[in-house]
Amino acid sequence: MSQEQPRRDEKLQQPRQNDEQLETVTYGDVFNVSGDLAANPIAPEDARMMGSAESRVLGQVPQAGPADVMRAAAAHNVQVGLLSSRDVSDVAKNQGINISETDVPGARLVTECVAGQVVGQYLDTTMASGVGTPEQNVITIGQALEAACQTIGNKPVEQSDAAAIQAAEVRATGNNVISPGGLAATAQAAATFNARMDRDEDKIKLSYVLTGATEKLTTDKAVSRQDAEGVMIAELRNNPSLTAHPGGVAASITAAARLNEGDAEGMESAEPKNNPSPTTHPDGLAASIIASSELNEGGAGI
Repeated sequence: MSQEQPRRDEKLQQPRQNDEQLETVTYGDVFNVSGDLAANPIAPEDARMMGSAESRVLGQVPQAGPADVMRAAAAHNVQVGLLSSRDVSDVAKNQGINISETDVPGARLVTECVAGQVVGQYLDTTMASGVGTPEQNVITIGQALEAACQTIGNKPVEQSDAAAIQAAEVRATGNNVISPGGLAATAQAAATFNARMDRDEDKIKLSYVLTGATEKLTTDKAVSRQDAEGVMIAELRNNPSLTAHPGGVAASITAAARLNEGDAEGMESAEPKNNPSPTTHPDGLAASIIASSELNEGGAGI
């Protein structure tokens, strides 16, 4: 008893000095994800898998991109003894990590996913030939909607999607009247139908609405920052959680506007949580983890 008492007192005192370090860093802490993925700790093998995918597709591992954030978070989880250096999460092992590319004028839209949920989205202009005219290199609203279709086409249409699509169509055509059989009318009908369905497999998906969006619009135009703001507001106002879906309609319109406005230089990433293209916030948890891991040379790496 006399030997056990001091040890117990030591354990009670030590966590008070490092309460934050003893917390597991989960996917939900650093990315705008939900469900089982959000609750899963980020594991070292997850980070390695994402790093390999980025190297294969992008030719590099972008600084402060998803793989870099995952590496830092996993190193933290290993350092505090919550995971081993060879651990892999069930969601990554069973549902996979993948990167998809969508060609847009003058660039490509790169979307990174874990277990089917978007954890990062980039506009990569490094592959552009640079020989097109400015008119050829701008992204139109129709093309941005088609990019959203390729990214999250399997997502059931919700009211927030329908509202964003309607806002996009109004800005593309300059007409506030919803055209029967048009994108907005089809999206609204799909959202109304889906609200009565219990199972996702019975619901109408975004791919049904947005496939061939450019041809379905009576007129089209290059995406502007004002267009992106209008679509974003429409999606946020019609989502009970007041967030935009990662890689969704508002996110794709916003990404297109950034490229058209000349804000994208190489690969551009954006902020997490309420941001439609989530990676890391410079002052957020993920950035703090990265800074801590870089300063702690003696910590466990992966």
